[in-house]
Amino acid sequence: MNTTHPHKHESHPNVIKRLRMVAGQVNSIISMIEEGRSCTDVAMQLQAAEKALVQAKKTLIYDHLEHCLEDGIETSPKATLDEFKEISKYL
Repeated sequence: MNTTHPHKHESHPNVIKRLRMVAGQVNSIISMIEEGRSCTDVAMQLQAAEKALVQAKKTLIYDHLEHCLEDGIETSPKATLDEFKEISKYL
């Protein structure tokens, strides 16, 4: 994993937007629990937050596969395959 330089994709602003939404949802869920809201209501909101988080993860990974790994196939097939194996375990 190379972390020595900024790694940015066009999808990152969208991923950040989704993650901020998830953070807001989680804060709301905490408040719901503190206020004694029904477990069904809390579970429904937890499901929504989980779905949004999964979508953010998929967007990030698919964008990486499409842009970074696709470019690396020609220049370094072995390293690209290793990186694919590494990131695919998060799908």
